[in-house]
Amino acid sequence: MKVLVIGSGGREHALCKALSEAKSIKKVFVSPGNAGMQEHAKVMALNIQDHKKVVEFCLVNSVSYVFIGPEDALVDGLADSLRAEKIRVVGPSKQASQLEGSKIFAKKFMNKAGILTAAADIVNSVQSTMMAAANYTAPYILKAEGLAAGKGVFICKTIEELKTAAENLFEKKILGDAGKRALLEKNLPGHELSILVLTNGVTYQALPMAQDHKRLKDNDEGPNTGGMGTVAPMKISNSLKQKIIRKIIEPTIAQMQIEKLLFRGILFVGIMVVDNEPYALEYNARFGDPETQVLLPLIKGDLGKIFFQLASGFVEPLHFYDKAVCCIVNAAPGYPEQAVKGVSVTVPANEKDAYILHAGTIKNHEGKLVSNGGRVLNVVAIDETPEKAKAKAYALNEKIKFEGRQFRTDLGSYQFQRTET
Repeated sequence: MKVLVIGSGGREHALCKALSEAKSIKKVFVSPGNAGMQEHAKVMALNIQDHKKVVEFCLVNSVSYVFIGPEDALVDGLADSLRAEKIRVVGPSKQASQLEGSKIFAKKFMNKAGILTAAADIVNSVQSTMMAAANYTAPYILKAEGLAAGKGVFICKTIEELKTAAENLFEKKILGDAGKRALLEKNLPGHELSILVLTNGVTYQALPMAQDHKRLKDNDEGPNTGGMGTVAPMKISNSLKQKIIRKIIEPTIAQMQIEKLLFRGILFVGIMVVDNEPYALEYNARFGDPETQVLLPLIKGDLGKIFFQLASGFVEPLHFYDKAVCCIVNAAPGYPEQAVKGVSVTVPANEKDAYILHAGTIKNHEGKLVSNGGRVLNVVAIDETPEKAKAKAYALNEKIKFEGRQFRTDLGSYQFQRTET
């Protein structure tokens, strides 16, 4: 089979690597790709916003299925355009992608499904934000309505910070149309985790739990980011896992059927656990980044076939390796506010079960590797235990060279305690 991966980040590099190693896959194309993907895929300069060109490429090259990585292409309806021409796709429809594309759509969906989630008010101005703030206590959580590349959530410790965030959204319009409306949401104090499931909108298979690290700096300090690293599998009690399945995943799938949402892909749910009770924070309509990097190595079997079946509307039973995986994100100086591009990057050779995935790199006019985004490189390591995987990842990470790089040193320091079985 031939497969086309849409995207250019670390998630897509992880997908290209995994698919290139699958026996069922003859060739992997990727677009737009990045400077590090050539080892695992043929990088194509397609304009992914031109749906006709993408369709034409798939038909001419006999592509068996398309795997859409990033959320913007899903929200733009690329999956619908491909399916209209009988091309199989891993990725939900445009309507189903509103679970991620619209915070307000998602909140209403959760409420209709009877899923525990934080109370929230819809706001569209500084004035309405300040009025709604009377219903809440600090810290205030302001979430931009639309896609914002991981920069749409403002955690405000004071009412003054909230006012500034609202001014940035509604008056300075720093996020453009994505910030025309927002949710002012009640803060849920607890511990965050991610669960991802492969689903055709009727049945599902859950992947191992992953722990993301959203804050830029150690000890969960600094601004929110798209994710500074992950570890998997995350150990939680069986009773908590069953609560998550029963109270969040199954009602979500049931509500998809009620609303007739076409969903053949990966559903990602961000969860906050408060006093051992899971609350849904958000949906993503695709693999997370950097969760993908630690989850794909845990899946047994031919991933090419597994994803082909998913694109065809079938969910195969999944089995997993008893291993641990750690992913360290190396970010550019200035990230997340204003990432510096063009910084020279030196990448060490891959080692056994420890390797580099490119997230934001490009070759400059001199042919040298430089940064081209906020998150630049991912270091992934696999081993028998979380401690060994982490040590292996950080050992390889030390060999990376680029000035001003940012990375966390405390990945996986906190794990849920297995208090029940």
